[in-house]
Amino acid sequence: MSNPTRGKGLALLCLLPFAVFFIVFQIAPLVWVAISSLQSESGWGLANFYKAFGSKFYRQAIQLSLEISFWSSVFGLLIALLGSYSLRRVDSKLRDFVSAFANMTSNFAGVPLAFAFIILLGFNGAITLILKDAGLIDDFNLYSKTGLIITYTYFQIPLGVLLLYPAFDALREDWRESAALLGASTWDYWRHIGLPVLTPALLGTFVILLANALGAYATVYALTTGNFNVLPIRIAAMVAGDISLDPNLASALAMILVGLMTLVTAVHQWLLKRSYHVAR
Repeated sequence: MSNPTRGKGLALLCLLPFAVFFIVFQIAPLVWVAISSLQSESGWGLANFYKAFGSKFYRQAIQLSLEISFWSSVFGLLIALLGSYSLRRVDSKLRDFVSAFANMTSNFAGVPLAFAFIILLGFNGAITLILKDAGLIDDFNLYSKTGLIITYTYFQIPLGVLLLYPAFDALREDWRESAALLGASTWDYWRHIGLPVLTPALLGTFVILLANALGAYATVYALTTGNFNVLPIRIAAMVAGDISLDPNLASALAMILVGLMTLVTAVHQWLLKRSYHVAR
């Protein structure tokens, strides 16, 4: 018989490279950023955070980041909800194809995505010109907040589908049949059974989409060449910019972003536990 202690020791030894990798590339940079955020020309303290929250410019960056992330997550969640439900009702071959396609397109972001949207919805984009000729739009700016929400929503949808699709396994078909036998309409079924069961998964997916949008950098940078005021752009500008260079303030903004994403992650973990108990 094998020795359980030896097996545990071997398992811990196999995990050692991953632990070293995690500490070197995750924990150590985070600690360095946290320490750097407390340093300023006047010495140690919260001066960088006071400057970040006391400036209208940086408060606008925080506000725009939250607004774009929130609305793109809402729209992405709604579209993903309809798509996930539709996948449960179609043929298995089509379902497998769409699932594989969603898995592939969830990684389509950054510069390629920005380039695709410029070609389609830029000032002289193909779809923009078609809609203008049809008189459906008068003036659409892809490089505005509305344009960024549309762009962000695109890469939120595949991720939302991948996260929501398994949640529909919690809905049993006999629940629908029982509700129909008791005289419940389709709306009554979704209001009293379907949505309450899916709510933890929906909220959990929403906060993941929110965190995904808050940390997005490459797409908005490639689309606006760094001229739109969101937190990731401001952080990068103060670390590698040619005009203003303030890595300590950039670290403070990064910690604010980390704080927002930590809050989102904590809510997500709580909702996951609740979703697990509901599913059981």
